Amino acid sequence: MSERDEDHGDISQDRREAAQAVERELSVLFGRARSVSLHFAAQVHPGLDAASYALLVHLFHTGPVRAAEIVELTGLDKSTVSRQIARLEDLELLERAVDLADGRARIVQLTQNGHDRLEAVRMARRQLLWEKLDSWTAEDMRTLSTLLGRLNQLL
Repeated sequence: MSERDEDHGDISQDRREAAQAVERELSVLFGRARSVSLHFAAQVHPGLDAASYALLVHLFHTGPVRAAEIVELTGLDKSTVSRQIARLEDLELLERAVDLADGRARIVQLTQNGHDRLEAVRMARRQLLWEKLDSWTAEDMRTLSTLLGRLNQLL
Protein backbone atom coordinates (compact mmCIF):
# COMPACT_ATOMS: atom_id res chain seq x y z
CA MET A 1 0.00 0.00 0.00
CA SER A 2 1.27 3.52 -0.78
CA GLU A 3 1.70 6.28 1.74
CA ARG A 4 -1.68 7.78 0.83
CA ASP A 5 -4.71 7.71 3.07
CA GLU A 6 -7.10 4.92 1.97
CA ASP A 7 -10.23 7.05 2.13
CA HIS A 8 -9.06 10.42 0.88
CA GLY A 9 -6.27 9.71 -1.57
CA ASP A 10 -4.34 12.49 0.18
CA ILE A 11 -0.74 12.31 1.20
CA SER A 12 -0.50 10.65 4.60
CA GLN A 13 0.14 12.79 7.65
CA ASP A 14 3.47 11.04 8.21
CA ARG A 15 4.63 11.76 4.65
CA ARG A 16 3.41 15.37 4.88
CA GLU A 17 5.35 15.92 8.11
CA ALA A 18 8.46 14.30 6.62
CA ALA A 19 8.22 16.53 3.52
CA GLN A 20 7.83 19.61 5.71
CA ALA A 21 10.89 18.59 7.72
CA VAL A 22 12.90 18.23 4.48
CA GLU A 23 11.67 21.64 3.33
CA ARG A 24 12.69 23.23 6.65
CA GLU A 25 16.15 21.67 6.60
CA LEU A 26 16.73 22.64 2.96
CA SER A 27 15.77 26.21 3.79
CA VAL A 28 18.32 26.26 6.61
CA LEU A 29 20.95 24.60 4.40
CA PHE A 30 20.43 27.04 1.52
CA GLY A 31 20.67 30.01 3.87
CA ARG A 32 23.84 28.71 5.47
CA ALA A 33 25.34 27.80 2.11
CA ARG A 34 24.75 31.35 0.89
CA SER A 35 26.39 32.74 4.02
CA VAL A 36 29.38 30.42 3.65
CA SER A 37 29.66 31.29 -0.05
CA LEU A 38 29.71 35.00 0.75
CA HIS A 39 32.41 34.40 3.34
CA PHE A 40 34.59 32.46 0.91
CA ALA A 41 33.82 34.83 -1.96
CA ALA A 42 35.23 37.67 0.15
CA GLN A 43 38.38 35.61 0.68
CA VAL A 44 38.85 35.28 -3.08
CA HIS A 45 38.42 39.04 -3.42
CA PRO A 46 36.81 41.62 -1.09
CA GLY A 47 33.41 42.65 -2.38
CA LEU A 48 32.94 39.57 -4.58
CA ASP A 49 29.28 38.51 -4.51
CA ALA A 50 27.92 34.97 -4.20
CA ALA A 51 26.77 34.79 -7.83
CA SER A 52 30.19 35.76 -9.16
CA TYR A 53 31.82 33.31 -6.77
CA ALA A 54 29.50 30.57 -8.10
CA LEU A 55 30.54 31.48 -11.65
CA LEU A 56 34.22 31.18 -10.70
CA VAL A 57 33.61 27.77 -9.09
CA HIS A 58 31.76 26.62 -12.21
CA LEU A 59 34.67 27.69 -14.43
CA PHE A 60 37.11 26.00 -12.07
CA HIS A 61 35.27 22.71 -12.63
CA THR A 62 34.43 23.00 -16.32
CA GLY A 63 37.32 24.98 -17.65
CA PRO A 64 36.92 27.62 -20.37
CA VAL A 65 33.41 28.08 -21.80
CA ARG A 66 31.57 30.50 -24.02
CA ALA A 67 29.48 33.14 -22.29
CA ALA A 68 26.38 31.71 -24.02
CA GLU A 69 26.97 28.42 -22.18
CA ILE A 70 27.01 30.28 -18.87
CA VAL A 71 23.70 31.94 -19.77
CA GLU A 72 22.22 28.55 -20.64
CA LEU A 73 23.53 26.87 -17.49
CA THR A 74 22.50 29.58 -15.03
CA GLY A 75 19.26 30.68 -16.62
CA LEU A 76 20.37 34.29 -16.11
CA ASP A 77 19.87 36.80 -18.88
CA LYS A 78 22.75 37.65 -21.17
CA SER A 79 23.22 41.17 -19.77
CA THR A 80 23.52 39.88 -16.18
CA VAL A 81 26.15 37.32 -17.20
CA SER A 82 27.97 39.97 -19.22
CA ARG A 83 28.11 42.27 -16.19
CA GLN A 84 29.39 39.43 -13.99
CA ILE A 85 32.09 38.55 -16.50
CA ALA A 86 33.12 42.19 -16.88
CA ARG A 87 33.31 42.61 -13.09
CA LEU A 88 35.42 39.46 -12.75
CA GLU A 89 37.69 40.68 -15.55
CA ASP A 90 38.13 43.99 -13.73
CA LEU A 91 39.14 42.03 -10.62
CA GLU A 92 41.62 40.08 -12.79
CA LEU A 93 39.99 36.79 -11.89
CA LEU A 94 38.65 36.00 -15.40
CA GLU A 95 39.78 36.69 -18.90
CA ARG A 96 38.33 36.31 -22.37
CA ALA A 97 40.35 34.41 -24.94
CA VAL A 98 39.96 33.17 -28.50
CA ASP A 99 38.22 29.81 -28.73
CA LEU A 100 40.79 27.55 -30.38
CA ALA A 101 37.97 25.36 -31.76
CA ASP A 102 36.39 28.37 -33.50
CA GLY A 103 38.66 31.35 -34.01
CA ARG A 104 35.66 33.68 -34.38
CA ALA A 105 34.31 32.86 -30.92
CA ARG A 106 35.53 33.96 -27.49
CA ILE A 107 35.69 31.91 -24.33
CA VAL A 108 35.78 32.90 -20.68
CA GLN A 109 38.40 31.34 -18.43
CA LEU A 110 40.01 31.84 -15.06
CA THR A 111 43.20 33.85 -14.98
CA GLN A 112 46.12 32.27 -13.15
CA ASN A 113 45.42 34.72 -10.31
CA GLY A 114 41.74 33.66 -10.27
CA HIS A 115 42.67 29.99 -10.31
CA ASP A 116 45.22 30.35 -7.50
CA ARG A 117 42.92 32.41 -5.27
CA LEU A 118 39.99 30.09 -5.82
CA GLU A 119 42.11 26.99 -5.22
CA ALA A 120 43.31 28.38 -1.86
CA VAL A 121 39.74 29.18 -0.80
CA ARG A 122 38.44 25.82 -1.98
CA MET A 123 41.12 24.05 0.07
CA ALA A 124 40.08 26.06 3.14
CA ARG A 125 36.40 25.30 2.46
CA ARG A 126 37.14 21.58 2.06
CA GLN A 127 39.15 21.56 5.30
CA LEU A 128 36.27 23.25 7.14
CA LEU A 129 33.80 20.68 5.81
CA TRP A 130 36.08 17.80 6.81
CA GLU A 131 36.33 19.26 10.32
CA LYS A 132 32.54 19.60 10.56
CA LEU A 133 32.04 16.02 9.36
CA ASP A 134 34.81 14.58 11.53
CA SER A 135 32.38 12.60 13.69
CA TRP A 136 30.49 11.19 10.68
CA THR A 137 31.25 7.73 9.39
CA ALA A 138 32.25 7.19 5.78
CA GLU A 139 28.90 5.44 5.31
CA ASP A 140 27.01 8.48 6.63
CA MET A 141 28.86 10.71 4.16
CA ARG A 142 28.20 8.30 1.27
CA THR A 143 24.50 8.20 2.18
CA LEU A 144 24.29 11.99 2.29
CA SER A 145 26.14 12.25 -1.03
CA THR A 146 23.78 9.75 -2.65
CA LEU A 147 20.66 11.49 -1.36
CA LEU A 148 21.93 14.93 -2.37
CA GLY A 149 22.76 13.55 -5.81
CA ARG A 150 19.21 12.22 -6.15
CA LEU A 151 17.81 15.58 -5.06
CA ASN A 152 20.05 17.46 -7.50
CA GLN A 153 18.81 15.22 -10.32
CA LEU A 154 15.22 16.19 -9.48
CA LEU A 155 15.97 19.89 -9.26
